[in-house]
Amino acid sequence: MDLDFVCTHAGRPAAALTRRDVARALLAVPSGVALVALPDLRRSLMAAGNPLSLAFWDSARSTLGMIESGAATVGDVQRWVESTGTEPMLMTPGYFVWPEEDERGPVAEEMFSLLVRYLEERVSAGEIDPDALVAGDPEARRTYEDLQERWLSTPQPDGRVPGFAVSDEQDEELFAAWDEEEAFALAELRRIIAELPKPPELPAVELRRAGTRLRELLGLPGYPANVLRACAGFDDRPMPDDDGELWLSVAAGIAGPISDLSEDGDSLEEFADLDGDLSHEDSVLANLCAIQHADWLAAVAALTRLGPGVLASPERLARLIAESEDIDIDDQDADDLDATERLFVPVVSLWGYLGVVDPEEVLTPLGWWGLPKALERAWSPSD
Repeated sequence: MDLDFVCTHAGRPAAALTRRDVARALLAVPSGVALVALPDLRRSLMAAGNPLSLAFWDSARSTLGMIESGAATVGDVQRWVESTGTEPMLMTPGYFVWPEEDERGPVAEEMFSLLVRYLEERVSAGEIDPDALVAGDPEARRTYEDLQERWLSTPQPDGRVPGFAVSDEQDEELFAAWDEEEAFALAELRRIIAELPKPPELPAVELRRAGTRLRELLGLPGYPANVLRACAGFDDRPMPDDDGELWLSVAAGIAGPISDLSEDGDSLEEFADLDGDLSHEDSVLANLCAIQHADWLAAVAALTRLGPGVLASPERLARLIAESEDIDIDDQDADDLDATERLFVPVVSLWGYLGVVDPEEVLTPLGWWGLPKALERAWSPSD
């Protein structure tokens, strides 16, 4: 490692290198190699008219020594790079979090680079003191943090607010990944249904009875009606007149809730205790949203293959998921099974109101017919 390496790594000539450039180059090679190269690198930069500072070189030697001895934490190293004055904080005091370097999209890369350039300007203007930062000066740290917080919330010349622009890009990436996972799960579900030797037949009488009960239930206040309405999105649209459409909408909503609890009818204060804990309704919705596509696919595929009469308790579903050949899953320990079981406790409870399972948590003919159709509806793209 030498000065040419640092210049190539940073993409700048020696005279323009910053503390951040040198720190990142030092961290790009094994710590032992960096420690050996440190004295020559310092002399080369002095000869190039860019000596940096004694405080920086002392901090570099100390940090690299800690890394070499195994005493440095990831936080220690990040804090040291930030002390160069031009490395953006990974998480600001306002809880804005930059994506990891290898996970940044084009917008995040652009905004990160713009912030680095902005911080370099502030260092040149004397507003940021890297030597004070590396010494742990609280006032210097606050200034460094405040400048970044303000920059993230200040519109750029093109009108984009950096913090929002980065968050929006992350949301888009998350939604795209979710859609891709959902499309794959839907294709697998359809394959499994197509391979059934005998597809479930519509139990018309049971569906009509379930529809009547469901309409009465959905008109009531409180749980479970409020959760079922939120799952199906009936707080924002009318219930369908057809029993099959009604039943499938609610069953699909359990697998993919459409909305949150309404604040207009049943007030949230009614469900939350004075300590601010999640209400029972909010906890149920959170559990439903936490179930992965793969777990839904494994559970419904297994129940569809086994048919009516099979036990569909949360414990049994967790075991069916762990043993499923329809999804890739690592060996699960007792904690994994318990976690899956807990997630499916509200599912089975809500299924009971729809007649998917009977009071003994056994799959009914209605559940056998409707679950795969409901899951297919939940994962199908909206018109």
